[in-house]
Amino acid sequence: MSKHQIQTVLQHIGQANFDESTGAAPVAMPAMRSSTVRFKSLAHLERAMQDLQQGGRSVVYGRGGMDTHRALEDLCCELEGGVKSLLVPSGMAAISLGILSFVQQGDHVLVADSAYAPVRMLDSWLLQRMGIEISYCEPTVAAFTEALRPNTKVLYLESPGSLLMQMLDLPALTAFAREHGLISVADNTWGSGLQYQPLQLGADVSVIAATKYISGHSDFLMGVVVTNREDLVPALSQCHYALGYSVSADDVWLALRGARTMPIRMRESADSALKVCETLATWPEVERIYFPAWHQDPGHAVWQRDANGSNGILSFSLNTDPARAARFVDQLKLFGIGFSWGGFESLVQLVDTSTLKHHSYWQNQDTPLIRLHIGLEDVNDLIADLQQAWQQSI
Repeated sequence: MSKHQIQTVLQHIGQANFDESTGAAPVAMPAMRSSTVRFKSLAHLERAMQDLQQGGRSVVYGRGGMDTHRALEDLCCELEGGVKSLLVPSGMAAISLGILSFVQQGDHVLVADSAYAPVRMLDSWLLQRMGIEISYCEPTVAAFTEALRPNTKVLYLESPGSLLMQMLDLPALTAFAREHGLISVADNTWGSGLQYQPLQLGADVSVIAATKYISGHSDFLMGVVVTNREDLVPALSQCHYALGYSVSADDVWLALRGARTMPIRMRESADSALKVCETLATWPEVERIYFPAWHQDPGHAVWQRDANGSNGILSFSLNTDPARAARFVDQLKLFGIGFSWGGFESLVQLVDTSTLKHHSYWQNQDTPLIRLHIGLEDVNDLIADLQQAWQQSI
């Protein structure tokens, strides 16, 4: 790990090497594309194969990527404090790799009930067919202890939790996992290694949807899996290869570009999101704001203890009927209606609250829930847009 602060590291890591003859190098690592790798001799090929089989970084075929991929892998290890990172085509692919690498038929997995909803689809459409069972629990040590079985192998967490931004006591939960010999896997898309570092809080594996804040420009899909345990590298690497995951060099180049500005973008979005919270708190119809950096959020103290900062994603529940909530969303001019977040643009989602019925953190069963991603627009313009849309929705 570097002695410099992460914002400095992100500007320097993964740059192209100097040409030995000219002494020159481009600032940005070029996108090195190749489907085929050739070797000078059979001995070189054999060494590369042996290194790869041991979880090393040698490349014997283009699917594993070239120098551009290695640069992004190095960057993600720096972000997360890991020893190995693997690139996959999406955040959901990262979740799948993080779980599938460590389970087999007859095993059991514990999952926080606040996790990203598609995890349940992975369960019902794939894991169940493989003879792997999942138990969804309130993300507390007590609940996981009650659900623990002799065949439990993995503890899967997401902090903050999906849609409601529920902060988990990750140090306590990962200590529980270690006590019972479980591999702990944490979705860290929210913090993306910059604002939150699950591996430093005790997790064994961290998964990130690089589609979000690492990208920052909403122009590619990618996931990353990072571990700080050398003994887990072979299983992750072999599963990664067996599943056939591949990421294009051009997308990797875009991820490198996006990561350089991530500290500035996340800080700006976080500052603006707090100002939006201050405005929403004055609306009589707003019942609750879900944003860990907001002082009234139940997870605020845990956020202060464990996180390095925040970002631009927040939710709020409204004491109104669903029809008015829908009119409010439709009246917004600067917020695009969409499911993603983490880009430069502001987004809004009218959450289907039926997807929250499994979340023990969700108390307002009949209350409309709005999720906002606060982008890089001027926050005063965004607040004015929210206010006009609410007035127009009457």
